[in-house]
Amino acid sequence: MHPVAPATPPSTPPSTPPAPAALHGPRPRVRLNAFGAGFGLSGLAGTWSAAVGQLGGPRWTAEVAWAIAAAAWLGVLVTYLVRCGGPARIVADLRDPVLAPFASLAPITASLLGAHLYTLAPAAGRVVVLVAVTATLAYGAWFTAQLLVEPRELATLHGGHLLPTVAGSFLSGQTLAAIGHHEVGAALVWAGIMFWLLLGGVLLVRFLTAPQLPGPLLPTLAIYSAPPAVAGNAWWVVAGAPAALMLHDAAVHLALAGALVLLLAPHLALLQRYRRLSFTTGFWAFTFTAASSATYAVHLLALGGGSGPRVVVAWVAVACATAFIGAIGVRSLITLVRAALPAGARR
Repeated sequence: MHPVAPATPPSTPPSTPPAPAALHGPRPRVRLNAFGAGFGLSGLAGTWSAAVGQLGGPRWTAEVAWAIAAAAWLGVLVTYLVRCGGPARIVADLRDPVLAPFASLAPITASLLGAHLYTLAPAAGRVVVLVAVTATLAYGAWFTAQLLVEPRELATLHGGHLLPTVAGSFLSGQTLAAIGHHEVGAALVWAGIMFWLLLGGVLLVRFLTAPQLPGPLLPTLAIYSAPPAVAGNAWWVVAGAPAALMLHDAAVHLALAGALVLLLAPHLALLQRYRRLSFTTGFWAFTFTAASSATYAVHLLALGGGSGPRVVVAWVAVACATAFIGAIGVRSLITLVRAALPAGARR
């Protein structure tokens, strides 16, 4: 017997091409910690602004950095609003026990961008700073109220919980001082120090007694180390960045610099743990700490004109921060491009 040939299927018209969602899958939502991209890049832009002012670096480098930071902030904001799923989803995000603190980065970053805009267009920059600072302080107050009245598991706390109040107060004070409100800026810096002491103590208890941070939240340990540098940079602006510091200003900076060294040192012992982590959006939590520490180093090393070796060290700090944050930015772009490709084209 001869084998029976399979029946030839009847001719059918070509099928309709699959919809984009069928090719790429549903568009993923943007998590609140993605606002760390604009925040970290704004910090790096601030580092380059300090390098221009203190080390004589080319001005265009800072302007390019600020433009990139603004584009990243706006891109994340628009994408989040488009994909968030509506007002109810936004409210749910703002009540999320883990990711809610990162929402504060949207107005905080806007205030930093506004302070730079003030140097180019004072009227517009002033408006942006005042609106952004108002939003930052309002969210910080609401966030603190939730901490006071809504019980939560200690294990849900992480370094990011310093953002709405500590970082919010320091950077609001810095940006207000940048547009001329030095007294209010100083008050907010001192408020930030108070929140730092209170919440920093709570977080230390969490690290000592609660389960260890899961891998995706491990980068938030860098945020725990950021307050001395952020406070120092803010105080520099509040005090008017004098060429020769007054005695009380020098004491403030000595204390903050010492605290910064002590808080950054443990991360050297954690490098192997960080290297084992899978790359996620959460890696942007490293960036503002790196940038603010480099900025503070530039300010202190260039104090009084700075000697040759000190200027070299300052430039090394700028270069290291730029390379580190740039690497995270490139890795993030690669991740975005791969996510946009059809599943079969990803490698």
